[in-house]
Amino acid sequence: MITGAHAILYSRDAERDRAFLRDVLGLPNVDAGHGWLIFGLPPSEIAVHPSDGDERHELYFLTEDIKAFTAAMAERGVACSAPRDMRWGILAEVTLPSGGTIGVYQPRHPRP
Repeated sequence: MITGAHAILYSRDAERDRAFLRDVLGLPNVDAGHGWLIFGLPPSEIAVHPSDGDERHELYFLTEDIKAFTAAMAERGVACSAPRDMRWGILAEVTLPSGGTIGVYQPRHPRP
């Protein structure tokens, strides 16, 4: 059966975004060859949301303390949006070196 999941981030500057995931977020990784890093993720969850239009997929990181997370990113010179209070949690977006963003949120919903 299912033994894991593999998520893909498409980037305009993959080298810098890989370095960010490795050096700033501290994700464990292995070199799959020629500097192509594959990152380990903490325990994860998946949800299916309804869509009336084109299907799309999103990736969010979870944190237990969004204020501490955004403060730590600011200390490292990483831009984050101000945390926003959502019905399901408190959300901030982290700006990657490529200019893309990844959502990070402190969930309010039950965790599996």
